[in-house]
Amino acid sequence: MNLKKLPKVELHLHLDGSVRLKTASELSHKNIVEIKDLMIAKDKCLNLKEYLTKFDLANEIMQTKDNLIRIARELVEDLKKDNVIYAEVRFAPLLHTKKGLSEEEVVEAVLLGLKDNDLKVNLILCMMRHFSLKDNLKTIELTSKYLDKGVVTIDLAGDEAKYPTKNFVPLFKIIQEKNIPFTIHAGEAAGKDSIVEVIKFKPQRIGHGVRCIEDNEVLNSIKENNITLEICPTSNIQTNIFENYSNHPIKKLYDMNILVTISVDNMTVSNINLTQEYEKLVKNFNFTFEDFKKMNINAINAAFLSDELKEKYRKIINLKTNE
Repeated sequence: MNLKKLPKVELHLHLDGSVRLKTASELSHKNIVEIKDLMIAKDKCLNLKEYLTKFDLANEIMQTKDNLIRIARELVEDLKKDNVIYAEVRFAPLLHTKKGLSEEEVVEAVLLGLKDNDLKVNLILCMMRHFSLKDNLKTIELTSKYLDKGVVTIDLAGDEAKYPTKNFVPLFKIIQEKNIPFTIHAGEAAGKDSIVEVIKFKPQRIGHGVRCIEDNEVLNSIKENNITLEICPTSNIQTNIFENYSNHPIKKLYDMNILVTISVDNMTVSNINLTQEYEKLVKNFNFTFEDFKKMNINAINAAFLSDELKEKYRKIINLKTNE
C-alpha cells in the first residue's frame, strides 16, 4: 500500500505548528538541537497546555512579512511533497503583530505565501480562547473582510480546559449573524459538554471532537446533524487525551458512520505528515485504501469550497485511489 501516492485532503493544520526546523533555526539564530527541543512535543505531554508551549518560538519569528511569506510558502512545498491535493491552513493573525505589522498585513503576507499554481490552499483565521472579547471581535472583522479572498472560515483555538467553549457563545452569535462559516476546536482537552455547546450552532465541522465517544446522545447529535470531525490522532495522544493508538476512538467513530477526516494538526510540533499518520492508522486499525478514500471524500465534502471544486477533487480522489 503506497500511502504517499494516495491523494490527500488536509483540513486541520496550524501554520505556526508546522514551521520547518531548519527555517526556525535560521530565523532565530539557534542551533538545530535547541530548536528541536523547543518546537517538537514529547510523545506524551502532561496535557494540551504543555503541548501548546511548543508554539512559542514559531510565534516569535513569525513577526515580519518576509518570514510569514517564507513559512507559508515552505508549508505549501511540504504539503505538495506529501501528495496533498487540497488544504486549509489556520493561524491567529493577532499573534503576529508584535513588531508593528497590522492584522491586514499579516493576513495578506500569509495569503501571498500560500498562493501556488499547483496546490490550492485556503486560510482559516483563529480566534484564541485566551484573547479578550475585543481582540476576538477583530478576528471576526478580519474574516469578514477577507472571506472568499483566500480566507474561507473562522475558528476558535487554544486552551480548551482553562477557557470553556460556553464562554464564547456571544462570539458565535455574531459570527452567525454575519453569515461567516465556522469550525471550532471542541471535545479535545475538554469533554462532551464543549461539543454540546458547539452543536447548538449547527456547525459543518468540529476540530477534533473525539470526546464525543463518551456520550451516545452527543454521538447521535453529531450524526443527525451531519457534522464532520477533523481528527488528529497523533496529536490527541501527545496531548494525553488518549493513552495510545489502541485507545483512540477513530476506528469506532468511522465504523459508526460518523463523518471522520484525518489531519495532522501540526507537522512540526507533532513531528508527522499525513502519510506517516496514515501509516500509523494502518498499523493500529488496519485501515485500507478504500477507507482512506472515503475519509478524504468526507474531507472534500466538508471543505469550504464551491460545489464545482468539490466535484473536481472528488474525481481526483476516486481516480487516483483506484489506480
